[in-house]
Amino acid sequence: MRRRFRLPHLLHERVFLRFWLGQTVSLIGDQVAVFAIPLVAVLVLHANPAEMGYLTAAGIAPSLLFSLHAGAWIDHHGHRRRTMLIADAARAILLASIPVGFVLGVLTLVQLYVVAFVVGFFDVLFFVAYSTLFVSIVKPDDYLQGNSLLNGSRAMSSVVGQSFAGMLVALFTAPVALMADAISFVVSAWSLKSIHPQEPPPSTPGRGQFTAGLRFIARSAIVRSALGATATANYFNFVFFALFTLYAVRSLGIQPLTLGLVLSAGAVGSLIGSALTGPLSRVIGVGRAFVLSCVLFPAPFLLVPAASGHGVAPLVLLFLAEFGSGIGVMILDISAGTIFAVVIPDQVRASVSGAYRMVNYGMRPLGALTGGALGVLIGVRTTLWLAAIGGIFSVVWVLFSPLLHNKDSLNLVAGVQEQREATPEPEPEPVP
Repeated sequence: MRRRFRLPHLLHERVFLRFWLGQTVSLIGDQVAVFAIPLVAVLVLHANPAEMGYLTAAGIAPSLLFSLHAGAWIDHHGHRRRTMLIADAARAILLASIPVGFVLGVLTLVQLYVVAFVVGFFDVLFFVAYSTLFVSIVKPDDYLQGNSLLNGSRAMSSVVGQSFAGMLVALFTAPVALMADAISFVVSAWSLKSIHPQEPPPSTPGRGQFTAGLRFIARSAIVRSALGATATANYFNFVFFALFTLYAVRSLGIQPLTLGLVLSAGAVGSLIGSALTGPLSRVIGVGRAFVLSCVLFPAPFLLVPAASGHGVAPLVLLFLAEFGSGIGVMILDISAGTIFAVVIPDQVRASVSGAYRMVNYGMRPLGALTGGALGVLIGVRTTLWLAAIGGIFSVVWVLFSPLLHNKDSLNLVAGVQEQREATPEPEPEPVP
């Protein structure tokens, strides 16, 4: 007898369904921006390599500059849904200003830098508040399923978003295509406006509130080890990708169109990883799934420097590398999100998210700079070997943490309770 396909039960709940639909549309819109903004800079504004570097830096800088304070501010003031709604509206207006400027003939690189920087700032506000709103919408028993659905949307957006973006650019030009991302933020704002989850109360202000997230991470064996692992993987991942395209095109002779198809394998792997994470976590536990992903994510990249020559063989190795890493990174993201939803108290959730984002994302520019320098000093292929091996060593951070030693996929058994008992909340101090 054929088994009937059944939707995950969270998709039958109105609040989660609206939130999920809004985020899915927004993620597809983000892929349009990722594709179109560099094309606007290159094709319309004729940016040189240095100016492209400034544009990338403008988008990354807000995560380093504002994440810590944004988390503390959100925990103190509350209103997470309202903050996310404002961030969506602001990003819609900012993205829409690019096609408007293009149509009016006044678009400049300076405007592009400002839009990238301010959109990055509102990205920080949105995603720091996101973790607290998630636990207000999803019950603890459903954290794993909720994270799988939302990360599955992210993987799906990578599969269809780039093709959709390419079609829009071909039909309407790169600047006008960005209206799709602006509209997607309007849809996300509508979805947030239509739900009213019960949020936890704001935290009580006190001395040291801006460092509350960092202090929690320092005292939490689970979150501290997870941050060490993901920051290490992030660092070596950006060492790797600073040189990946150069190696693929110059050393392996792969054409840009073919390389794009190879890179799409990562998105397909991510889709499969989002489907595998739930069953895997139920069998071995979400903590062990995270530990396993610390190897599954970087290990496939060893196939890239192993590839040499021209023809089909190096293409197959690069395809397998992207596909395998896509599976690993999705298991990592979903399991990490589930763990943090369980172990981080509501009172410091945004602060911890901001501190975590600051450290984790801070590794990206450092990794890219290191990759460029090492590529000159020791060669591109040698650097790729070093980066792939270094990424695997991210697992060392979690080998002796509570994540490896308890199997329960929801509560992390005694690890959570011991961590919370060992990590008291900072006592509030009166504000004069």
